[in-house]
Amino acid sequence: MKYIKTIITVFSFILVTNCDSFLEVDQIGKSSIPVFFSDMDGIRGALPGAYSSVYKYYGEELVLYPDVAGDMLQLVSVGDNPMLSQYNYNSNPQDELTAVGGIWTDANEALVNVNNILEYQPELLDAFPESADELRIIKAEALFLRALIHFDLVRVYAQPYNFTADASHIGVPVILKTPSSDDNVARNTVKEVYTQIIKDLKESETLYGDETGSESSYYASKRAVYGLLARAFLYTENWTEAVSYSTLAINSTPLAEGQDYLDMFLEVEDDDESLFKLNGKLKSPELISFYNLQSPLGYASEKLMNLLDENPDDLRLQLLEFNSGANTYGSLKYLKESLPIAEKYYNIIVLRTSEMYLIRAEANNNLDALTEAIDDVKTLLARNYQKDVSEITITENTKEAIAALIDVERTKELCFEGHRLYDLTRTKQDMVRDASTSSNIKEVLYPNSMFILPIPQKEMDVNTGMIQNEDY
Repeated sequence: MKYIKTIITVFSFILVTNCDSFLEVDQIGKSSIPVFFSDMDGIRGALPGAYSSVYKYYGEELVLYPDVAGDMLQLVSVGDNPMLSQYNYNSNPQDELTAVGGIWTDANEALVNVNNILEYQPELLDAFPESADELRIIKAEALFLRALIHFDLVRVYAQPYNFTADASHIGVPVILKTPSSDDNVARNTVKEVYTQIIKDLKESETLYGDETGSESSYYASKRAVYGLLARAFLYTENWTEAVSYSTLAINSTPLAEGQDYLDMFLEVEDDDESLFKLNGKLKSPELISFYNLQSPLGYASEKLMNLLDENPDDLRLQLLEFNSGANTYGSLKYLKESLPIAEKYYNIIVLRTSEMYLIRAEANNNLDALTEAIDDVKTLLARNYQKDVSEITITENTKEAIAALIDVERTKELCFEGHRLYDLTRTKQDMVRDASTSSNIKEVLYPNSMFILPIPQKEMDVNTGMIQNEDY
């Protein structure tokens, strides 16, 4: 049986080709694809399709998985809950329709779309030199998306960068061009994957030059590149570069304050602290049914609520809603209940300025710049408690205590946004849930092979170059 259908979306037209592996486009598809990229209209139409394909895997399992497998989310453990396997740490390579196969398939389909744009862009540059500036920005956007997709895949299917001293452990394939059906593609090391991620982002940054790119955060831009570079350098523990790029991102986009902060999630805002978000107009992602307030499949755990309840003035409490029937606190970060159905926008924020403050604080703390780290935490606390920075007092004064404080603030600020598991593993923490968890897995000690998902079995069956993750 064929494994994945590779799609190339051009406007409303979809080309579907059967292939043996996620990496492969069959000969019919290969003969058709150049037609789409024979003129400027083709590549202009392919770019929105690439964004849409990234939204697909973000809106399904990618954002859910790190929180479901973390310690701050409670799941309904009865009925049809598609994330139960990840919640209970019993993911199976045969699970093609859940997170195991879903993220792998959808992310790699998105990668095929982006790589086709990058493959044909030089030919169009030769054919349409008058469109050089437009094609330069298209390439910059595509490079950002390729870096993002590789970054997402390596976090899900490989251990964190610092799992080995030199990041030489197995990662995911670095795919820069869609291979032929005769190719069996192997996995690169985690170091090689991150090297390519950073290379793509640096090239994207160079291509933007003195331009900032689109003012809308629905599209990749120079500020989005800054944000993803800051996050990539955080994960690779390059603290100096993490400080540098998080600062560039902060300087590019002000922190949202007060009602503007809440409206970033509760309404549809064009001008907010988002560095990059995915346009969810009239889409119906799994995220929405999962966090549906009437019958949620996942909601805030007791552990998370205890952290948020430490200060009743915390603005972030207004992003939760209590369901008295289920005695649960559900997230409002994706629902936008005030909008009529015809105007539904289920946007997914990928990068935002608040995270940049937390990245800079963590990086500075690791550089022994404790005062600077504390100052950034104070800025966020002042915003979240709706006070002046001068009113915020932080008593932590050691590197270890400040690191713990930053971890707590990341937990509260980025909850339900798909960060928690990766924050645990990259900082080499155990995953410990509260006593009331509905999962039969109360804790998972670091290091552990269960902290990553298996490669789907169908991929293993058709790609002899692929290696399965340990213990699957």
